[in-house]
Amino acid sequence: MFASLSLGLALLPLAFGAVHEVQVGQTGQLLFQPEAIFAAPGDQVIFHFHPKNHTVTQSSFADPCGRKEGGFTSGFQPVPANQTDHLPTYTVTVNDTEPIWMYCAQAARTANSHCGKGMVFAINCGADDAPNSFLNFKNSALAVGASLATAATDAAPSTTAAYGGLTIPAAPTPTLVTQVITLQQSTWTTTYSSYPGSPAATPATLEGEVHRVVVGGPGNLAFDPPRVSARPRDTIVFEFRQKNHTVTQSSFEDPCRAFIADGQQGFDSGFIPVAEGAAEFPTWNYTVKDTAPVWAYCRQPTGSHCGAGMVFAVNSDESSGRSFNAFQNVAKTLNGTAVGQSSPTPTNADSGALSVRVGGASAILGLVTAFLFSSLL
Repeated sequence: MFASLSLGLALLPLAFGAVHEVQVGQTGQLLFQPEAIFAAPGDQVIFHFHPKNHTVTQSSFADPCGRKEGGFTSGFQPVPANQTDHLPTYTVTVNDTEPIWMYCAQAARTANSHCGKGMVFAINCGADDAPNSFLNFKNSALAVGASLATAATDAAPSTTAAYGGLTIPAAPTPTLVTQVITLQQSTWTTTYSSYPGSPAATPATLEGEVHRVVVGGPGNLAFDPPRVSARPRDTIVFEFRQKNHTVTQSSFEDPCRAFIADGQQGFDSGFIPVAEGAAEFPTWNYTVKDTAPVWAYCRQPTGSHCGAGMVFAVNSDESSGRSFNAFQNVAKTLNGTAVGQSSPTPTNADSGALSVRVGGASAILGLVTAFLFSSLL
């Protein structure tokens, strides 16, 4: 994606000057590299966006993390984690020598603000010993971040698990983003909630990627791998091994009970038993719809598989208090207490399940020897 913006004077110079290259979020760092430059009228500053989701937004020295009235913005530029070339760019053309202040607006005005963590940039700022130096500008942004973090801690320092009285970290505040996505020959507009650490909203392909996860197996009460980072349209193929397991959506606060919101239950594979000597293994597919964290567990009550740590996560923020390990620890600490109170009724079957698939807004759940179950998510 390429955008061009003129700053300062109403008329463009007759000829462009030097070109300055700036990397945005390179190697996962919340930084512009370099963080400040000096540019002459007619120079161009080209920002290259690296994986994750950042912006280049004009602010002011007085309000480093707030968009300047009438100021420019690149908009959010989500970049897939595996993209290393053809990175999107945004170009600013400089028309005078006045200071220009910029920041990343990801998670603006929240404790997860990229600007509040120091992700700011300046053109033609004051010298190091001047009041309007870049260091003073960045320190002001960091002070904004510290204030937001303190306010978030005072307002909601923690929350409580659904039962057991366990104190857990509060849920992060997402940023609602509307993004025009162009992929191959298709273009569409999507609105999604961008969470700290979440992947880009742009699918890898129109069909999405496939992630394979093994469920259970001899002496193994686990999902392997236990977490994945996935983009919209990606498919997670759960391959069931020996014993009798499920993949059931839950929540961070209540890891071992089925997720229900607005009267609608989350996804559930149903019980899929696999014999000890099986040579072929049934699968159940889940299609990722957005970038928000998703939590799941095995609802086998015998021995409380969830209480033993058999849980799974999609797009968990591993840099926060709501990482996969934290989620698993909540499940283990609660030890499956009251697991049966709101869980769907278990299905007992003696033979294996056929491969089934989930996609879009509907789920087709488990075909076993004598029963066919289906539900609308």
